[in-house]
Amino acid sequence: MSPPTASESASGEISLRHALAGGLILTGLLTQILTFTGLVTLNHLVSYCLWLATALLWRDIPRRTRRQAGLLAVIGLTLLALAELWQGAEVDWPGILDGNTFVVAMLVGVSFIGLIGNLRGRSRPPGKALTGARGVLGTWLGVHLLGSILNLSTVFMVGDRLERRGPLTTPQLLGLNRGLSSAALWSPFFASMGVVMTLAPEMHYATILAFGLPLAMAAGILTVGELSHRFELADTAGFSLSPRSLLMPVSMAAMVMVFHYGLTPELSIVSIITFLMPGMALLANLPRGLHWTRQRVHRHAITRLPAMRGEISLFLCAGLLTVGLSTFIDAATDSDWTLFTDFGPAQAMASFLAIVASAVAGLHPIIGVSVLASMLDLDAQDQTLFAFVALASWAVGTSVGPLSGINLSLQGRYGVSATGMMRQNLGYAATMTGLVLVAILLMERLL
Repeated sequence: MSPPTASESASGEISLRHALAGGLILTGLLTQILTFTGLVTLNHLVSYCLWLATALLWRDIPRRTRRQAGLLAVIGLTLLALAELWQGAEVDWPGILDGNTFVVAMLVGVSFIGLIGNLRGRSRPPGKALTGARGVLGTWLGVHLLGSILNLSTVFMVGDRLERRGPLTTPQLLGLNRGLSSAALWSPFFASMGVVMTLAPEMHYATILAFGLPLAMAAGILTVGELSHRFELADTAGFSLSPRSLLMPVSMAAMVMVFHYGLTPELSIVSIITFLMPGMALLANLPRGLHWTRQRVHRHAITRLPAMRGEISLFLCAGLLTVGLSTFIDAATDSDWTLFTDFGPAQAMASFLAIVASAVAGLHPIIGVSVLASMLDLDAQDQTLFAFVALASWAVGTSVGPLSGINLSLQGRYGVSATGMMRQNLGYAATMTGLVLVAILLMERLL
C-alpha cells in the first residue's frame, strides 16, 4: 500500500480535528445540562470545551467572521488587562471565557432538532409550491413559523426546495431573509432571545410576545405588499405549509411552556430549551434502536456541530467583549457610571437606532446589544423595555446587515451578494424602524 498523499493526510487531519471539536462541543452541552440538576458543579468546564473547540475550528471559520470575532476577543482581553494593570481591578481570569456560554449551549441543543422527524436522514420539506403573492406569503410564513423553532436550518430546507425549480430569485431570497429575521421579535427558541434573557433576566416575556408577534406579522404583510409592488410575481414559486409541518413547532413550544410553568419553574426558558431539544431528539430516535440512535448522534456531533463554528465563535467572542467592557467601565468609574441615568423611550429609541446603524455598517447586532448592556444599570422595570429594544434591533439589523448570519448564509449557499441583500432590504428596514419606534412609545405607556 502506498503512503497517503499530502491531500489525503490533510483530509484525515481535518476530519480528526473536526471530530475532536464536535466532541468538545457535545461535552460542553452535556456539562451544561448536568449543571441544571444541581448535583454537579463544574466551574468553567462548559466554556473551556466550547472555546477549545472554537480554537480547533478557527481556520475553517469564514474570513470576515473570523476577523470580526478575533477583533472582539482582542478588545475584550485588552480591556481586562487595562482594568487590572491601570485601575487595579480584580479580574477573575479563569472565568473570563464564561460570557454567552448559556446562549451557545442553547444553540447547540436546538441543533438536535435536525434529528427529529427526518429519521431516514433525507431532507424533504412538506408542502406544495405556490406562485405569485400567495407564494411569497407562503415562503415568509413557512420560514417564520418553522424557523422560530428550527432557526437557520429552515432557510436551507425551504430554499433548497424552491431551488429545485431553478435559481432563487430576489423575491424568494427576500422572503427567506425576512421570514427568519423577523422571528427574532418573539421566538423563545432564537439565539437573540437567549442573549436577552441572560442580559435581562427579569424581563416579562408575555409583554415581549404581545408587542413582538404583531410586529412580526406586520413584517410579513409589508414583505408581501412591497414585493408585489416591486416585482412581477406571477411565476415566482413559493412554499406552502401543511398542517403536518406545524405539528413539531407547536408541540415543541407547548413542551417548553409545560416545563417552564409546571415541571421546572425554577429554570429559565433558555435552560429548558437547552436540555429539552436534545432529549426530544433522543426519544424520537430510540424506537429505531440504540445503535441507530448512537450513529445519528455521532454523525451530528462530527458534522453538524463543527459546522456551527461561525456563530459559536461570534457569540463567545462577543461575550468576552462584554465581560471586558463592563469590567473596565466598572473599574474606571468605581461602578458609578452608566450610559443613561434613566432608560426611557428616548433612550430606548436612540439605542435601537444605534444598533441597527452598526448592523448596516457590518457589525452583528449581538455586538451592539452586548455593548449597550455593559453600559447600563437596569432596574427590574426597565429590563422589559431593554429586551424589546435588543430583540427589535436584532430582527431589523440581521435582515439588512451585510455580515449578519442570515445574509452570509444566503451568500454562501445560493451565491447572492450580501451587500445586494442589504440594498434590497433598506426600504423594508426603514419601515420596520418606524413601526418599532411607535411600539417603543406604546410599550412605555403601558408598562
